[in-house]
Amino acid sequence: MPELTWQKSTYSAEAANCVEIATTPTTIHIRDSKNPAGPRLALQPTAWADFVSYAAK
Repeated sequence: MPELTWQKSTYSAEAANCVEIATTPTTIHIRDSKNPAGPRLALQPTAWADFVSYAAK
């Protein structure tokens, strides 16, 4: 697997603990910024889009 580039939301302060995501063409990876070596979720882009759509309501 190639090295992932993790991103925080632009709404997060630089030192804030939050969820980070990294994208590949087929997967959205999600982790907790407080525990970057801990558990991660891996979602298909359609599942991520559904989640973001639901969360934005």
